Parts: sequence; structure tokens; C-alpha cells
Amino acid sequence: MVTVAAAATLLIAAFASMFMAWTIGAGSSGSTPFAPAVGANAIPVMRAGFYVGILGFAGAVLQGANVSQTVGKGLVAGSTLTPVAVIVALLTAATLVAVGVFTGYPIATAFTVTGAVVGTGLAMGGDPAWAKYTQIAALWVLVPFVGAGASFLTAYALRELDRDAVLVPLLAAVVGALVANVGFALLGPAGASRSVATAVSVAALGHAELAGVVAVSLVLALLVAAVVRWDVATNGEAGTRHFLLALGALVAFSAGGSQVGLAVGPLLPLVGEQVPTVYVLVGGGLGLLIGSWTGAPRMIKALAQDYSSLGPRRSIAALIPSFAIAQAAVFFGIPVSFNEIIVSAIIGGGAAGAASGGTVSREKMVKTAAAWAGSLALALAAGYGAFAALALVGIA
Repeated sequence: MVTVAAAATLLIAAFASMFMAWTIGAGSSGSTPFAPAVGANAIPVMRAGFYVGILGFAGAVLQGANVSQTVGKGLVAGSTLTPVAVIVALLTAATLVAVGVFTGYPIATAFTVTGAVVGTGLAMGGDPAWAKYTQIAALWVLVPFVGAGASFLTAYALRELDRDAVLVPLLAAVVGALVANVGFALLGPAGASRSVATAVSVAALGHAELAGVVAVSLVLALLVAAVVRWDVATNGEAGTRHFLLALGALVAFSAGGSQVGLAVGPLLPLVGEQVPTVYVLVGGGLGLLIGSWTGAPRMIKALAQDYSSLGPRRSIAALIPSFAIAQAAVFFGIPVSFNEIIVSAIIGGGAAGAASGGTVSREKMVKTAAAWAGSLALALAAGYGAFAALALVGIA
């Protein structure tokens, strides 16, 4: 028998989760995927916000389980978040992210949510999950170097070699191979995901054979490369923009799969086995969608225009590593900031084009890095302090 107090507390926790989902949709997952495409004048701001909402919802439902499990159960050892702790963590993180949305500076969502959940969990008496913290810290530290480095090299090659008809299809082949190995919930058994390459291998051979997975990956890579090659050869710059928009769509899908866990993960311990995870992900996905439609345009403009002046080539260079990093984070169930991923890649692509007129705002870079570091520390301290204060007066 659920008491009125317990039901009210769960309702407030669900509201806090939806508020968090809205801020994520309006901020990182809603603004960053199409920001390079908007900066390259490949798509208008409002249309980008519309598409990214739909794609983010799809990614949340099909890929959101791994990160949700980590945020809900893997950040604090020896303790399970109570309803009050969930409310404190989510409201703390959502407030900080909302401040970033309305001031125009991209607060790293994963930093704030992770800090708030860890701070609240420690205030409850939980123990640090050091092994998971090591994985998270390693990814967070590597993202700027890998993202910016890969973006710089790709953009530099595209600019210096000036062979779009050859290089763009090659890059498309890499993307096709990555897509072939991305996990989708609909392709796997109950409670698990499976990639297209693995699903085809299982259907053809009865089990996942490495040779079969590799073969499917190569076929899809060649198919994607052939389509992009034809489009670029037929339509020129328009073909390049088509590929850029396709990359933005993939990144938007990945954003939903990665970021929804930051909003709904803390709810999983509360609902337990009574509510299927997919239902929770649908609710979080709807929050992302509404946030993208109502609040993302402001941040899209900030990322597209303020950080760097990018053309289609440098935008492509920024989105490919962003897609790869995001899918790696989803696979390992590690919460990661899409602001960190995209901004790093934009900076790398912009730096490669500096000699030909591209610009990168150093002041904006410094302020953003400070916001990332500060949001983690502030969220951890605020989450710990808020829960400790409520415990002191007997509410928690």
C-alpha cells in the first residue's frame, strides 16, 4: 500500500527529473548536435531545434539504459538514493544547468549531475565508487584532446588536400562502419542492445561471428561511401551539406542516448522493478524533446556563432569525432557532457581553419573551461550541503 506521502514524494522526484530533462534538452543535447551545421549555414536555427528534439527522443528510448543505470546506481557505493536525495540531486543540477542556458554559457550537464548525485549520496552516508570515478575522469580528461585533435586533423586534411570528392566519401565510410556497430535496444534480446552488424551476423549464422560482424560493417561502410560519393559528385557543395546534416542527425540521436540518463537515472532506484526502464526512458525523452523545442535555439546560436566560424568542411570534422566519442560513452555507460564533446571539436576544427579566416574565441574558451570545472565542484558541494541541511532539520 503506497502512502499519500510516499506518492507525493515520488511525484516531486518525477517532476524534478522532467525539469532536469528539459534543461538538458534546452542545453547540451538540444543545442550542440546541430550547432556546427547551423554555423555552416546548412540549416536554420529553429529547424535544427525541431529535428534535434525528435532525434534526441529516439536516442533516449533506444540507447538510454546504460548511462541511466550508471547515474542511478553506480556513482555511490553502499547506499541507494532515497526519494528526498533524488529530489535534492536533480533540482541542484537542473538549477545550475538552467542558469547556463539563460546566460548563454554551456554548463557541462554531466559534470553537474554527477557532482550533485555524488554529493547527495555521500551526505547520505554512502561510500565513493572509486573504480567508476576513475573511468569517468579518464573519459572527461581525454575528450578535449581526442575530440579537438581528431577534428583538427580531419579539417586540416580537407582544407589542404581540397579533394572533397575523395575525402568526404572516405569519412562517410568511417561513419558507416561506426553506425553498423552502434547498439540499439530494438535489435537485442530483452534488457539488452545489439548492433546492426551483430544482428545480421546472428540472423545469418545463428550466432555473432567476428568475421560476420566485420563483413557487415565493411558492406555498410562501402554502401554509405558510395551514396555520399554520388551525392557530392552530383550536387557539389550541396552534397557536402547533406552529409553534414546526416552527421548532425547521428549526433542528435547519440545525445539523447547519452544525456537522458542524467535526468532519469536517479529515478531508477525509486521505481525499482515495478516500472520497466523503457517507460522511464520515454518520459525522459519527452522532457528532452520539449526542452529542445522550447529552449535550444539560444544555445544553438551561442555555439554556432560565438565559439568559432566554421564552414561545412570544418563542421564535418567536428561532428565525426563527436559521434564516435558519444557512442563510446553510451557503450560503456559513462555520463559525458555533450557541451565538452562538441565545444572541443568545434575548437579543433576552428583552429585548423584559422589560417584561412576561421576564428576561435579564446576568451569564450577560458570562461567555458572555468564553468565546466566550477559546475562539478559547485554541484557536489551544493548537493552535499542541501541534503545535510534537510537531514539536520529532520526532513531527509
